[in-house]
Amino acid sequence: MFSPGQEEHCAPNKEPVKYGELVVLGYNGALPNGDRGRRKSRFALYKRPKANGVKPSTVHVISTPQASKAISCKGQHSISYTLSRNQTVVVEYTHDKDTDMFQVGRSTESPIDFVVTDTISGSQNTDEAQITQSTISRFACRIVCDRNEPYTARIFAAGFDSSKNIFLGEKAAKWKNPDGHMDGLTTNGVLVMHPRGGFTEESQPGVWREISVCGDVYTLRETRSAQQRGKLVESETNVLQDGSLIDLCGATLLWRTADGLFHTPTQKHIEALRQEINAARPQCPVGLNTLAFPSINRKEVVEEKQPWAYLSCGHVHGYHNWGHRSDAEANERECPMCRTVGPYVPLWLGCEAGFYVDAGPPTHAFTPCGHVCSEKSAKYWSQIPLPHGTHAFHAACPFCATQLVGEQNCIKLIFQAYSQNLRWQVCGCWW
Repeated sequence: MFSPGQEEHCAPNKEPVKYGELVVLGYNGALPNGDRGRRKSRFALYKRPKANGVKPSTVHVISTPQASKAISCKGQHSISYTLSRNQTVVVEYTHDKDTDMFQVGRSTESPIDFVVTDTISGSQNTDEAQITQSTISRFACRIVCDRNEPYTARIFAAGFDSSKNIFLGEKAAKWKNPDGHMDGLTTNGVLVMHPRGGFTEESQPGVWREISVCGDVYTLRETRSAQQRGKLVESETNVLQDGSLIDLCGATLLWRTADGLFHTPTQKHIEALRQEINAARPQCPVGLNTLAFPSINRKEVVEEKQPWAYLSCGHVHGYHNWGHRSDAEANERECPMCRTVGPYVPLWLGCEAGFYVDAGPPTHAFTPCGHVCSEKSAKYWSQIPLPHGTHAFHAACPFCATQLVGEQNCIKLIFQAYSQNLRWQVCGCWW
């Protein structure tokens, strides 16, 4: 039905050059209180008018704090590795005309291009739901993009502060490599996972790795902030691929390349699918009232015609107040169609196009949140283990970050359609 390369996306080879986009998992198209300035749910990286990249230059071994401070105050970018009270290695960085640098972190200071705060699962990301203590670094990571084709993007742990410095103290994990150059890890680390097969319908999850300050790849530490680093993975690099996931210990970002976005559904495609679904006039099989997904602009407001679903069986109904099995489980209902007992929730259309791996119709819902997307997108995210806290991994809905449950983490929806043009399953059969 759709040609994902048309409408909103410009061809990747047209100006201005877009390197790619970072999309924060857990948000359905925008922050709950709206995107504001550098704090938003999606950040596009464009070729800068002037290169601002840096590369390693002179190395100094310093024995006094005063000497270290003198080098750090020269106005050049530098990384300081404190080995002891009496020894610090300072690596100066010089301008690199061939790269652009973009920095991500919790700080709102000017060196940060994309401000990221902790994601709270279940769409509770409001000003009232504050994190008591954030685990995201103020200067979490930097992404360096080649200014020349193929515009390769690489990720590095830690970002330069307002004084153009990165400082790794005595307690930070750091070491000298066999070739003599210093390297280290940030407190809670920057983890990256590259999907096998790219970000397509056939993609499979890759292995989570940790990225060092200098961009080397390591296996995960025993715990997130352990002093001992993992093992060097020489066969892998810090080059970002379409669909790479970046975890900052509190927020997870999805990297989409310009070419990947060119073949991805757009907001217009998703809106057209919503209108097509509503035009088919799906009905509540009991109340026989017509159901309709609310407009994308009202995606957080439950409306009278909103579809609701039993997530154990997939049958879709309008809202009703019967079928409770116990007062203890207020959300547990018995489906009047098949008598299956399970969660009964409103359905929400997944509006963040960057999370879709294909342009298929929205036929599946994540459990237990009820966000709806295409079958292949639902099955892809259902198998991705996302870091949770400092130790755990679990699959989560990309649209709200709710931990997924159930045998498959998602369910195929069964609509009763008034129109035979609806391409969805109807009471177990295909029309």
